[in-house]
Amino acid sequence: MVHAKPHLPSKTCPVCQRSFSWRKKWARNREHVVYCSERCRRQGRG
Repeated sequence: MVHAKPHLPSKTCPVCQRSFSWRKKWARNREHVVYCSERCRRQGRG
């Protein structure tokens, strides 16, 4: 199965070094999204 939206931008999480793709809920504040998950966000602050 081919991904339906291969052109979406992605970022790399500074904690786990994984890439994560754009999500619709981040559309308004894409530049403020840094971490791929809540778990990485908690680890990144410490």
